[in-house]
Amino acid sequence: MFHILYLVAFAILAFLAIGNLIRSLLHFSVEAQRPTSTMMARVAHPELLDDNGRLSEEPLLVMKSIGLEDARSRLDALYNDTPSYTPDGDEG
Repeated sequence: MFHILYLVAFAILAFLAIGNLIRSLLHFSVEAQRPTSTMMARVAHPELLDDNGRLSEEPLLVMKSIGLEDARSRLDALYNDTPSYTPDGDEG
């Protein structure tokens, strides 16, 4: 008895899923055919604008590649120059 109930429930869920898939595909096809002029204009993030309010064409971040040993020595120098924190307020 439970086998039949399981099969009926699975069939209902399968039909609902397929119906939802078809509705989604139709919705996306309608959205794709809509002209782009009626869509909202895309607003740029304020950090991408220069002082005059125009989009900046310059790279926002430039990273220099360094070697592993150089990175370790810089981190060690930072670690050794920073005083350690203890809960009772003593440094060192």
